[in-house]
Amino acid sequence: MPLKYDVIIIGAGPAGIFTALEIAKKNRKMEVLILDKGREIKKRTCPARTTNRCINCNPCGITSGWSGAGAFSDGKLSLSHEVGGNITDYMSEEEAQCLIDYADNIYVKFGAQKEVHGLNEKRIEEIKYEASKYNIRLIPCPVRHLGTEKAFDVLGGMYDYLMQQGNITFMELTDAENILIENGVVKGVCVKKQGKEEKIFGKYVIAAPGRGGADWLNEQTKKLSIETVNNAVDIGVRVEVPNSIMDHLTKDLYEAKLIYYSDTYDNKVRTFCMNPGGVVSQENYEGGIALVNGHSYADPKLKTDNTNFALLVSTTFTEPFREPIKYGRYIANLANMLTGGGIMVQRLGDLLQGRRTDKDRLKKSTTIPTMKSAVPGDLSFVLPKRYLTSIIEALKAFDKIAPGLYSKNTLLYGVECKFYSSKVTVNNYFETKIQNLYAIGDGAGITRGLMQASVTGIVVARDILKKIEK
Repeated sequence: MPLKYDVIIIGAGPAGIFTALEIAKKNRKMEVLILDKGREIKKRTCPARTTNRCINCNPCGITSGWSGAGAFSDGKLSLSHEVGGNITDYMSEEEAQCLIDYADNIYVKFGAQKEVHGLNEKRIEEIKYEASKYNIRLIPCPVRHLGTEKAFDVLGGMYDYLMQQGNITFMELTDAENILIENGVVKGVCVKKQGKEEKIFGKYVIAAPGRGGADWLNEQTKKLSIETVNNAVDIGVRVEVPNSIMDHLTKDLYEAKLIYYSDTYDNKVRTFCMNPGGVVSQENYEGGIALVNGHSYADPKLKTDNTNFALLVSTTFTEPFREPIKYGRYIANLANMLTGGGIMVQRLGDLLQGRRTDKDRLKKSTTIPTMKSAVPGDLSFVLPKRYLTSIIEALKAFDKIAPGLYSKNTLLYGVECKFYSSKVTVNNYFETKIQNLYAIGDGAGITRGLMQASVTGIVVARDILKKIEK
């Protein structure tokens, strides 16, 4: 007998989870299926986290499974509509902030820490004022930091709650092959599980595949003739410095979101994912690509002596270019080729002098790398001149408000890429031109983080519930 559900959610990341949470809260009769190519959260493991060596698990335990990449992320909840995506393209700033506050309360209910950073308005205004002297823009954003270990617990709690409702089913290790359409209306999904293909029918289908499923969703939009728009490509490095250089910013802000436009190319350069007392880590994507990332634990005992953050250069390509993800992957592949598959690290001083960092030079660094498996190398063989120049100019500018950042011992890890998929064309409720087919979250190119992805799930759930009521 064919499987039938009221709602099918493709992807068990924050967008998909919050869709299910909102439906479960308001309608216990609707049968909801969440499917994901990965495993449920308690079964997810990553050998690279303990051995510093990726063995290319299939599916990847970091990017796939319940809660998506968020399960092992630093778990920052950005509590401002200005940060983490483009939801204000679909609603007013007031509506967006109201939904963020609503989603935040749900995270707290499931165990998120109650402390919120970035609420000291006097200190924020002082930092903002100082930054403006050097053409740097500070974006104030309150942050609730879950911590890498706490994010796992919070999102795991959501799994336990939903599985107890009786109307929510999670189908793990299941690949969505194709979205089924008939006469302009969605009918379900064709999936593959343990090598066997089958059709699952549903009245409403929500595509929420996360960044790991961005390529798949892009293929589906082409097949279904759904328009997409190129998002910016963010490519750069992860910077690591002693806490002493960043503490005066992170103490009050936790994450200092800084924007600078480079002098030579006028490219936007921004800081992202700042981790005080954090650890630089490796993230592995399909196709064997290794990218650098960072995280920080909530437990003070697990804090390190260093702060790390991404420094990303944003580029928006125009027609006829239509492959921003492939471009990012190409840059990442170059770095992996030079390191034998791992992450590259270089001292800023060596980069400025046009020389490769080797093991002996790295040993002289007063900044002790937290990522021991990183391979010393030369980023100038990887990043195009436009990116390198913009990064160097931004570091020089940021040094004015964080003295010591533009130091020979500042460590740069490469590369960091954010694969923002092409933005899927949807209406204000995130419904595509295909009736009852929705596209949400990071994989749809609409959001760029946990909080705004969660919000898109709430909006879709409410729209479906409204349709059912009518």
